[in-house]
Amino acid sequence: MTAPATAAARSYRGTHTEGRSPEELRELVSHWGAELELAPAEVIIEWAAATFGERFCITSSMGDAVLAHLAEKVVPGVDVVFLDTGYHFVETIGTRDAVQATMNVNLLTITPVQSVAEQDAAYGPELYKRDPDLCCALRKVKPLADSLARYDAWATGLRRAETHNRVIAPVIGWDAKKQKVKVSPIARWSDEQVERYIAENGVLVNPLVYDGYPSIGCAPCTRRVAPGEDPRSGRWAGTNKTECGIHS
Repeated sequence: MTAPATAAARSYRGTHTEGRSPEELRELVSHWGAELELAPAEVIIEWAAATFGERFCITSSMGDAVLAHLAEKVVPGVDVVFLDTGYHFVETIGTRDAVQATMNVNLLTITPVQSVAEQDAAYGPELYKRDPDLCCALRKVKPLADSLARYDAWATGLRRAETHNRVIAPVIGWDAKKQKVKVSPIARWSDEQVERYIAENGVLVNPLVYDGYPSIGCAPCTRRVAPGEDPRSGRWAGTNKTECGIHS
């Protein structure tokens, strides 16, 4: 079904440097989506690396390094894209730095066009309070879309167990807005599977996870979650907002 992991790693750099058309990408999703639905996460990543070469990347918000750890085993040196919004907890930046220092990945930190100070000057301070959707669009959605322009496929850590809104997240899907293949290798993993993988492999975890923050976003828009609460209830608490827009 796929090339050996070593071949996937060899093919990652210097292959598939020219982008495929949206029609070609959709055809790949149509063919491989069902084929890989029940495949192990490593096999899914292996397929993506062998299929897209250097036009494939991993994205990480640095809540943990599970996806990066899975990817480095199959594709050493894989691009890992991290979006620094300017509002992150220091623990999140520390986790990013630890990933960069200890893992065999090519970590790319992406920043918005405007600094926080420049955004404050243009839109007024604390835009996240007055218009969180616009703030996310400026500091997350557009910067990520721009950074993904060089790729045909991107892998996310989305899991169906995280929220009802993600229950239908496909393992291999089509992102119509970005016109790219969206790969979610651990979409089927339960919370218990994630915890077991972390424990068995000594995977880096953002320390905030153990301090009541099961879902970590920008510091001004994330609060601790009480036992028994929805893990994502700490994001944009007190508003109707549940997603930043990257996955919608």
